[in-house]
Amino acid sequence: MVGERKGAGKMDSVRFGQFVARCRREAGLTQRELGERVGVTDKAVSKWERGGSLR
Repeated sequence: MVGERKGAGKMDSVRFGQFVARCRREAGLTQRELGERVGVTDKAVSKWERGGSLR
C-alpha cells in the first residue's frame, strides 16, 4: 500500500513486546502469571515480549 514501509509490521511487534514486558514488570507479574490471566502460556508471553508473532 502507499505510505507503508517494508518491515513496519515487525517494528509494531517489537514495540508491543516492549510494552507488554514493561507493563508486566510494573505489575510485578511473572510471564506465567500474566499468561494465566489472559489465557495463554508463559511461552506465548515470552514470544510476544521478544517481538514474535501475536498469533
